[in-house]
Amino acid sequence: MPLASYANDKEAARKANSDKKPTAQQTANNKVKTAAKSTAKPTAKVRKVAKNNATDTRASFGRAAGLHQSADALDLRSSVALVIDQDTHEVLLRKNDLAVLPIASLTKLMTGLVISDANLSSDEMITITQEDVDTEKGSTSRLAVGSVLSRGDLLHLALMSSENRAAHALGRTYPNGLSAFIKAMNDRATGLGMRSTHFVEPTGLSSKNQSSATDLAVLVGAAYNVPVLRELSTSHGREVAVGRRTLQYNTTNRLVKSPNWDIGLQKTGYISEAGQCLVMQTKVAGRKLIMVFLDSAGKLSRIADAERVRRWVETNNARSAMAAASPAG
Repeated sequence: MPLASYANDKEAARKANSDKKPTAQQTANNKVKTAAKSTAKPTAKVRKVAKNNATDTRASFGRAAGLHQSADALDLRSSVALVIDQDTHEVLLRKNDLAVLPIASLTKLMTGLVISDANLSSDEMITITQEDVDTEKGSTSRLAVGSVLSRGDLLHLALMSSENRAAHALGRTYPNGLSAFIKAMNDRATGLGMRSTHFVEPTGLSSKNQSSATDLAVLVGAAYNVPVLRELSTSHGREVAVGRRTLQYNTTNRLVKSPNWDIGLQKTGYISEAGQCLVMQTKVAGRKLIMVFLDSAGKLSRIADAERVRRWVETNNARSAMAAASPAG
């Protein structure tokens, strides 16, 4: 059963039970929607304070909805998690996997997928304009207005270093413009069966870019099938010439440099409404896995959660191997 079919089956089950008493998952989703209304957009004063302090301490949608109160066997810091065997589609771990939350820069995986679908020239030079400057969160960028980079370099920086101006420029210069690009993002999501997913812009800075762990596992599977997305998202670093300067960019995911990990595709994300997020395709104990962690509390907690899952899979695999090797008693 493909991952898209897994999502379809989950949706069918949801509809079949729609006339029953709301489940804990449905109640959680309702709480997320309510929490979103109270945390959706800060006032100008709050935005100014957040910018001055360089830290936005507002609760994430998931925390405001109480999703962090959900327990799991691994004591994860992420309020949402999903681990799937990519080959057998067995679900190894799930936690609030149908909750719909902001996904921050995980959005850029869909940005990359739509760009790769379009078969645009990677060598075409693109100029960063004022339109690419973040007015949503007021974040900064080393790509000054007027910087000129190739589409290939912009895609590289967007996937590896989560460069927001790079991602926005990719969408802005898409055939027929940004609105056509956003439509292509949502059409691609629909085509993949990502029924709980919606995009309003290509960077992930908007909290209105939302999805579920189930849908994101589908997206990771689709992106993994594109070699350039695998290559660029797992790159360790990249030097780019911008005018007279050479800028060094590095990965936002330290795990791609770790000898303990074999990562085929990855993306990190963070905005205050989403918490710390991470998706990966990786091989653990000989198994190809897709991992999704959303709304993790603490800067390094998404990494720690991934490490917990890796050790858990390795331990269980070792136990299974020992049991299989033991003579029948």
